[in-house]
Order: sequence, then structure tokens, then C-alpha cells
Amino acid sequence: MQKRAINVVLTGITSAAMAGMLVAGVAAASDDSAPSGDKRLLSQQAMNTQEHKTAHKGGKKDSAESRSTSKDSAKRAKKSSKALLSGKTIASYFWDDGSGVNGDTGAPAGGKPMQKGLFASPSWPLHTKVRVTYDGRSVTGFVGDRGPGSPSHRGVMLDLDTYTFRYLLDGKKPSSKYNAGTGEGHIKGVKWEVLKWGSGAGKRGAPRPLG
Repeated sequence: MQKRAINVVLTGITSAAMAGMLVAGVAAASDDSAPSGDKRLLSQQAMNTQEHKTAHKGGKKDSAESRSTSKDSAKRAKKSSKALLSGKTIASYFWDDGSGVNGDTGAPAGGKPMQKGLFASPSWPLHTKVRVTYDGRSVTGFVGDRGPGSPSHRGVMLDLDTYTFRYLLDGKKPSSKYNAGTGEGHIKGVKWEVLKWGSGAGKRGAPRPLG
């Protein structure tokens, strides 16, 4: 009886001691892991902040480069549209595709087929880039042929393709590529601007009568 009581007491003491050690171990483990967790959290926050700053700086850089590219493009566009020479003249129209219609004599002298935006000049270098304007409407084309003939001696210094002529006149399309369809054969006061001199045969400067 007395021995059994002693065993019960010892068992209780041992259990209490083990429970105490277990609680102490858990507490110690909690204390050790807390700073480590905090450190990992702080480290992650620092990395996120740094990535945000880097991305923000990169965004500013990309935006600046984009603005710079846009400005350069605008400058090039402005430079390319600046006239080297300008004036006014009377303009006629033609469509010379070598078909024989209306007495066509053959393909354009510049070596390119007849098309919208192909003009004829009595003197300018072939392939010269020209912008023509009338009544607020403009068309940019190139010198691809010689002409007009004798009218150039009477101040008609540009022969425009049918589509350009009709568009400048009233903003519409010709009845056919051979006929503007308005009864008008000339437009007075057409503004011309040389944007780029061509490399073909001809003379730079103010237009001169053919021949």
C-alpha cells in the first residue's frame, strides 16, 4: 500500500516535469522562430520596395525615350514637308498611258507608269517631289513626265494627272481617267511647292517653258 502510494507520487512528479519541459521547449521554439519570421517578412518587403522603385525608374526612362522618339519623328516630318521652292501657276491635266486615247504619244518620260500623283513639268528634274494646293485641298506627287507643250509659253507650268486636277478643283473624282468631266481645262492660281529635287534630267529653280 505504501509502496503503491510512493509510485503514484513519483509518476505524478515525472509527468509534471515532462510537461514543464515540453512547454518550455515550445516557448523557446516560438521565441527562436519569431525573429526569423520577422526577418523574412522584412526582407521580402524590402525586395518588393526595391523592385517597385526599379520598375518606376524604368517606366520613367521608357516614357522619356518614347517622348524623344516622337519629337524626332515630328521634326523629320516637319523637315520633309518644308518647301525648297514655291510659287503659283495655271495647271492643266493629262493622262498619258500610251493607249492612244486623246492623242497620247507614249509612256511618261520618267520611266514610271501613268498614275495618280504623276505630274508633268516643262523643266524640273524628273522625279522631283511636288505638292500642289488649291482652295484648301492639297496633293503631293512627283514629276514623271514633260509638259505641257506650247501652253507652258503662256504660263501653264504644270500638267496634273486627271485625278489630282479634279480633286483640287472640287474635291471629286473625274468621270474617267482621260476626262476630268467638268468642262474646265485649266485651274488658275494653283500653288506649287518643291519638297525634294529629283535626280532625273532637268533644271532646278523656277519652272521654264518647254524647249
